[in-house]
Amino acid sequence: MPAADALADPRAGGILTVDLDALAGNWRRLQARLKPGTECGGVVKANGYGLGAVSVAHALYRAGCRTFFVAQLEEGLRVAPTLPADSRVFVLSGPTPGTEPEFSAARLIPVLNSREQIDRWAAHARGHPGDQAAPAAIHVDTGMTRLGLSDAELAALRADPGVLDGIAVRLVMSHLACADEPGHPLNAAQIAAFDAARPAFPGVPGSLANSSGVFLGPATHHDVARPGVALYGVNPTPGRPNPMAAVIRLQARVLQVRHVDAPATVGYGACHRSAAGSRIATVGVGYADGLPRASSGLIMGYVGATPVPLVGRVSMDLVTFDITSVPAETPVRPGDLIDLIGPFNPVDDLAARAGTIGYEILTTLGPRFARHHVGTGWGPAAAAGGGTGGGATERT
Repeated sequence: MPAADALADPRAGGILTVDLDALAGNWRRLQARLKPGTECGGVVKANGYGLGAVSVAHALYRAGCRTFFVAQLEEGLRVAPTLPADSRVFVLSGPTPGTEPEFSAARLIPVLNSREQIDRWAAHARGHPGDQAAPAAIHVDTGMTRLGLSDAELAALRADPGVLDGIAVRLVMSHLACADEPGHPLNAAQIAAFDAARPAFPGVPGSLANSSGVFLGPATHHDVARPGVALYGVNPTPGRPNPMAAVIRLQARVLQVRHVDAPATVGYGACHRSAAGSRIATVGVGYADGLPRASSGLIMGYVGATPVPLVGRVSMDLVTFDITSVPAETPVRPGDLIDLIGPFNPVDDLAARAGTIGYEILTTLGPRFARHHVGTGWGPAAAAGGGTGGGATERT
């Protein structure tokens, strides 16, 4: 990944560099792990996990992905019109009342999570008798107890399959609750429950595996896998080496360097005291940019290969790092950049120090970061030619 200081927008307090070739490479790794015949989709909800949904979706398409998942209608309306016609976009939350015509107009495929959604979508389909059957996915709850048909709803559907008249069921799916814990007994229970549910939808492709589910083995793979966070470089196998490549580098700009002449407190609440002779760098990011306030005094930045601890509280727009250990021959100056996520501190490390998970770190990265996408997604393993090149800076 290019050094972010070479791409820096001088107006921004921080730079988020997104390597689209690494993202595409992660999709190929996941596709290669799946059993033959299983399609690897791509989850691009929450603005592509904070990295820019349109850029991410196009990179995945260039890598070979054709099936995409978003969480909400608005996300689908933003992404789907930019993708080629041979792609398909599923909306995981399904249609809320009155939005059915928007789904059809935009060629979005709703995931129907309840009998109520099924009935509304069927009524919508029957209201357009000259059209082809309305495509949809059916979500069956196998143990998450969140979205999806309950056991009773599934049994009623088996007893009266006519309720699906007018609906072209393109996918039956469920969602794993504990896939990142391979030994958890709920994994086997959900696999068995999904296997038992699939005969209610004969001939319909199935989808169960999320990012961590891909690594549980063929029993979860079915016909379509739905990796999300692994595409973006977060480790889908906690406690083991990360099989995915890093996709982002996050750097914060130094605004001021303070030489501490006498012992002094730093930041709100005077909760950190710096010794005389310390050097403190104040950088222009804070909790308004997605750096958790709970990470105050816990996370580590890097100046080159030198770790520098965050000291004092994370405030809205500013944080402070103790850069005393940075060698004098490489002084830190205003305008320089400190790595918050980079080659020495991957996103999972920052998340662990902050007491959260990589998902939250990525999806809360704020709009004030200058987002710079490098690469195209073609990468060395994809066919050559074309593409709407990388190197574009955007604020999202």
